[in-house]
Amino acid sequence: MKKTLRDMDLKNKKVLLRCDYNVPIENGVIIDDTKILASLDTIEYLLNQNCSIIILSHLGKVKSEEDKLKYTLEPVAKRLKELLNTKVTFSKQCVSTIVEEAVAKMAPLDIILLENTRHRDYPNKEESGNDLQLANYWAGLADVFVMDAFGSAHRRHASTYGVAKLLPSCIGLLVEQEINALKKYVMEPKRPFTVLMGGAKVDDKLPIIEKLIPSCDYLLLTGALANTCLQILGFNIGNSIVTKEPHLIEQMKKILVANKEKIMLPLDVIVGRKYNNDYLKHLNLIDISDDDIILDIGMKTVEKYNNAILESKTIFINGTAGKYEDDRFATGTRELLLKVALTDAITVIGGGDSVSAVNKFGLKNEFTYLSTGGGATLEYIKDGKLDAFDAIEEESSYEVLDV
Repeated sequence: MKKTLRDMDLKNKKVLLRCDYNVPIENGVIIDDTKILASLDTIEYLLNQNCSIIILSHLGKVKSEEDKLKYTLEPVAKRLKELLNTKVTFSKQCVSTIVEEAVAKMAPLDIILLENTRHRDYPNKEESGNDLQLANYWAGLADVFVMDAFGSAHRRHASTYGVAKLLPSCIGLLVEQEINALKKYVMEPKRPFTVLMGGAKVDDKLPIIEKLIPSCDYLLLTGALANTCLQILGFNIGNSIVTKEPHLIEQMKKILVANKEKIMLPLDVIVGRKYNNDYLKHLNLIDISDDDIILDIGMKTVEKYNNAILESKTIFINGTAGKYEDDRFATGTRELLLKVALTDAITVIGGGDSVSAVNKFGLKNEFTYLSTGGGATLEYIKDGKLDAFDAIEEESSYEVLDV
């Protein structure tokens, strides 16, 4: 286990805290503050140690000067101030003499949120390229580094892996909680164990399926994964999202053949069309035409999947059943989540769009655990480690005896 907050001498220290505030923002308004709420325990722990706190986070992908205006953490600073009920200073720069002067003047309990670390990705990708000079700059602001951005821990960036190599470092309470929960609930599940996997990506999901399928009893597929399987089985899926990579198709075919008793696929779907925004039909699989796009599952599929859900003692969900952001295609995702929420099983939501859907439908208190990780959640389940943690020192494994 990596060093945690409890393993560090933090009293009166200046702490560089990496959070994951990559939250959806529209017109300056935060749509979902789940990740901000998840960071509060660590911040309050540090305040109780009389620390001054410099917070780093990324937001979106910055590929132009216009993106710098779009992807600003200023709304996050305002929300953080409301939640903590204390002053939070926002710096409009993440690297500047103004930052250095403000940090030098910090007193215990002061909090500064620096601007989006990915502003340093344009034009030279210093942040995502783990630029040593940039990591040195941020490390020079503090005495200790706390890595609490679980959702960013699968990448070696300057603000995660880079600074961890340069300062005494540990993981925060959120990261510790994520690791313990995923180990307990998903990597060592109570059975029968059901995995519900959806979304638009196939390449990211196949390694997780290969990891989990030996221990799961049912694999319920939706989205691009289901579309790929249906196409392999000879169904017409029209213009639906599907992988076109031959090696991924072959990999999925092998999984289907070897695990046909575990894998469930849709019976019916809701389709739309690119050239007609008003087009919407409920179809059985055999009725899909070349122009149709599968955008949701139908209720026959929901009821079929519910048979497995009702048998389960652990259920892990990653991805959604369709284009849930559009209310016309949200029914399948909503109904599956409701079915899962009504069970007595241990229920884990695997980050990303899955958590956004749970929040959209007002169900966040109905599940055992909601991971903040997205891609990091899947990487940790697959490998039991994450790249950004490699630079953080391990907790001492020996006992010091008093002689």
